[in-house]
Amino acid sequence: MMYPLVLELAAPQAPVRVPVAVTCRVLGFSRQAFYQWCANPLSDRDWEEAHLVNAALDIHAEEPTFGYRLIHDELVHEQGLVASETRVGRLCSENRILSVIHRRRGTGKKAGPAVHDDHVQRDFTATAANKLWLTDITEHHTSEGKLYLCAVKDVYSNRIVGYSIDSRMKASLAVNALQAAITQRAPQGTLIHSDRGSQFRSKKYVRLISSAGLQGSMGRVGACADNAAMESFFSLLQKNVLNQKRWETREELRLAIVVWIEKTYHRRRRQRRLGKLTPIEFETINKTTQSVTEISAQTVN
Repeated sequence: MMYPLVLELAAPQAPVRVPVAVTCRVLGFSRQAFYQWCANPLSDRDWEEAHLVNAALDIHAEEPTFGYRLIHDELVHEQGLVASETRVGRLCSENRILSVIHRRRGTGKKAGPAVHDDHVQRDFTATAANKLWLTDITEHHTSEGKLYLCAVKDVYSNRIVGYSIDSRMKASLAVNALQAAITQRAPQGTLIHSDRGSQFRSKKYVRLISSAGLQGSMGRVGACADNAAMESFFSLLQKNVLNQKRWETREELRLAIVVWIEKTYHRRRRQRRLGKLTPIEFETINKTTQSVTEISAQTVN
């Protein structure tokens, strides 16, 4: 990478011409190596890939959990570089720019009788925001004991619209997460889908659904696919946060979860189902488009 500098310093038009032997000695390589490079210099493609690798290393240093697909999205959409996903994948593999993947641990949840019918039937699609929400609870160990997260996800944009974190898996954990989502989004007639955990069957939770004008839905016993779209979010959380280190305190892990959700998942992690947009970008663009359409319709009328 320093050989072009030797040529530049030794050029006749240089302000202060430095002999090749002097530059090679100062930079720590032999004249023989330099002249071998002169006989067969790096191609434009080699230079281009070197820049791609450097940019990928910078992204990975900032977000170590990013794999080559997310790195490619950052290179193309944020930095304006031109490279195929396959090429970025090859360069990341060759230079060991990898995201560590771990298996998700079981949560040990107990199922009970349903208090709502299954109105989703594994159809995890929505035509607009606040049409279909999913919710579930996950847990992780710290040196102080377990920490529980209940999250509410809007299927339309995959955005986490409400969540609650506590050291105990009580009904209030699910109630607080749903209340946060209701306060933030002010939904009307939203379908809220969960498994048959006792927290989602509690009287407080059921009353909150009714009083907020929502419609409850529950999957079948032992059928994780009935809430697969929510499980996919927890799988990402497990890989990118929970399994990255041994967490000493609950507060340390709580802060890491909040930062990952608000900074990385919502604002940096591009999703292919959303057209390689982040959840925040997807909602903003579609809300703007919807507003323009409504204004045009009113003008016509």
